[in-house]
Amino acid sequence: MFDITSSKLLILAVVALIVVGPKDLPILLRTVGKYLGIVRRHAAEFRSQFDEAMREAELDQLKKEFEAAAREVHATVDAGARSIEAQVEAAGVKEQALKPAVPAPPVSQPGDAAANPADVATKADEPVVAEQRDPESGRGAA
Repeated sequence: MFDITSSKLLILAVVALIVVGPKDLPILLRTVGKYLGIVRRHAAEFRSQFDEAMREAELDQLKKEFEAAAREVHATVDAGARSIEAQVEAAGVKEQALKPAVPAPPVSQPGDAAANPADVATKADEPVVAEQRDPESGRGAA
């Protein structure tokens, strides 16, 4: 950044020794080091804030790209659903056109005897009861 070589640093140290003097040079170097530390901390803080702002900008960009992809997927799914619904409706219309007009069987209630044909006994299925004869007349009971 400043391109300070060792020869320039040596010249700077000699000038500081002559100007400040050997007695106050350690105090000057401590003060300079302290202020250099403060400057470095400020530079590091600035750099971290700048990097954070860049990451946020990248995240915003990624978020926009992700939302665009999500919208595209949503549109594709909606188009597919509409296509399937149209095909189902077309198949239903074709099926209705092919069916003959047959009335639907009546809906029976749970208490109806004819609800289940297996429950309805026919005359042939009923048990035969022997006729009782009246011994005096010889005829069957009425």
